[in-house]
Amino acid sequence: MSISLKFTKIKGYTMATYSELMAQAQELMNQAEQARKNELAATIADIKAKMKEYGITVADLGGATAGVKKAAKSKSKAAAKYRGPNGELWAGGPGRKPEWVRAVLAAGKSLEDFRI
Repeated sequence: MSISLKFTKIKGYTMATYSELMAQAQELMNQAEQARKNELAATIADIKAKMKEYGITVADLGGATAGVKKAAKSKSKAAAKYRGPNGELWAGGPGRKPEWVRAVLAAGKSLEDFRI
């Protein structure tokens, strides 16, 4: 791994040009990425060998649920008090009002007309 430097003299100082430095930086980034890939492959092989040697499974590592989506939590635990014009439900709790509630109120209608 060798990088040759080209220099330009500026007022008695020897200095590489911007484009030369950028090319060198890109080459170093390419070398670093290749080293990362090589080390990653070696590390994965080592982990797999140890898992096989000790009988370790992915579930033992806590990865049994990897890639499995959890059920979405309900946003509200309160019972719905209002039903919107398209069947939307809202409990009327604190926080930002749903868009349909804002539209109803902006239209001058009463929220009580939508109470369940």
